[in-house]
Amino acid sequence: MSTPSQSPLARKRRARRGYRLLHERYPYAHCELDFETPLQLLVATILSAQTTDVGVNKVTPTLFARYPTAADLAAAQPAEMEEILRPTGFYRAKTRSVIGLGQALVADHDGEVPGTLAELVRLPGVGRKTANVVLGNAFGVPGITVDTHFGRVARRLGWTEETDPVEVEREVGELFERRDWTMLSHVLIFHGRRTCHARRPACGACPVAAICPSYGDGETDPDKAARLLKFELAPTAGS
Repeated sequence: MSTPSQSPLARKRRARRGYRLLHERYPYAHCELDFETPLQLLVATILSAQTTDVGVNKVTPTLFARYPTAADLAAAQPAEMEEILRPTGFYRAKTRSVIGLGQALVADHDGEVPGTLAELVRLPGVGRKTANVVLGNAFGVPGITVDTHFGRVARRLGWTEETDPVEVEREVGELFERRDWTMLSHVLIFHGRRTCHARRPACGACPVAAICPSYGDGETDPDKAARLLKFELAPTAGS
């Protein structure tokens, strides 16, 4: 998709209007991984690769009860952890990553999760996406989380044409105030999961349809589009 030509100021205003509309649709947007500590969020985010947050949330209570600290993770028996992580897929690789993470935290950070991007991305299995999830949601440090949903929605909205996550993060970040980056990530991911699907976006039920350059890529009939919405993870009415 080619982004319509517009001045940098007009592009920024359009993007911020889109964010406001999406935030109104998803005022409850949040990290959908269950966690109580930075360590739990870091591990859960690593486990979320190639699976759903719902699937991760089913195994982490058992995992964190058995291995509550980084030292416990570091000393884990691989076969035992593999059985816990099996439902998440790629469980052997994830077990190696989680045990390696625990060992690195114990060796280099006294068992604590560091609170900077530079330190986080040096940990085993931790890239910029995972680091920004942890920084934004466990430490309150604004960050943009470019997952598959975020990237797809940002491109459809004309905020970027980049496919490289680092470039998407950079270009989109320039359009918004830094303080909004974490919530921006949440609302775009919510929108991608619930409305702006990869194969059949529900264009006719989209809150940003009027300003989206990709309107028409999906179902435009309001009734048919409404049936494509996936709100099973959203709070129930009145909650």
